[in-house]
Amino acid sequence: MKIALIGYGKMGKEIEKIALSRGHEIVSIIDLDNQEDFNSEAFKSADVAIEFTAPTVAYSNYMKAFAAGVKVVSGSTGWMDEHGDEIKDLCDKGGKTLFWASNFSLGVGIFSAVNKYLAKIMNQFPAYDVTMSETHHIHKLDAPSGTAITLAEEILENLDRKERWVKEEANAANELPIHSIREGEVPGIHTIRYESEADSISITHDAKNRKGFALGAVLAAEFTCNKQGLLGMNDLFKF
Repeated sequence: MKIALIGYGKMGKEIEKIALSRGHEIVSIIDLDNQEDFNSEAFKSADVAIEFTAPTVAYSNYMKAFAAGVKVVSGSTGWMDEHGDEIKDLCDKGGKTLFWASNFSLGVGIFSAVNKYLAKIMNQFPAYDVTMSETHHIHKLDAPSGTAITLAEEILENLDRKERWVKEEANAANELPIHSIREGEVPGIHTIRYESEADSISITHDAKNRKGFALGAVLAAEFTCNKQGLLGMNDLFKF
């Protein structure tokens, strides 16, 4: 498979290693200093572009890749509030393809499935209040993390007593607070905690490095190569 990389930071370099080890070809690498390469024949020859950049440029990158006729796999977060509906329409009605996930880790996929199941169970036990915390490296621009928001929305879908998530402190009983910590070079830690007067129940996913995310992104690219539309981890992993 021919892969283009959009963003060549630590994640981009890790994705490159794994893609090459799985027999794929990197035909184009686009970073801040060569944006004109979106129009190159090399980029247009890609079966899929894998995009890991920043919230401020992700949407623009999608549009440039779509214009070049290239499908996109992306882990960039922080753009959906402003552009989510437009991208969904382009994929559902405009023939474009985006595989998007807030987190590509297989472990997070499993953690997500456990999170939803636990919320369904805890819906029967109102004595337990739920909170969430997430810790990432100091370079991460958005807070809460996209993964934390996804996990929170899964809880809201299955826990009737919570209606919305909020940053840091809850002001009402129906709010789910997400506490964000930025320190060092932490790849990502997410903890969900249910607490009552009697005891507490916690589940945690602790990423050790970027390899799990990079492998998941390459697996997503392999899956997306012959698919169309707006795709996600629920399509790739059937838990």
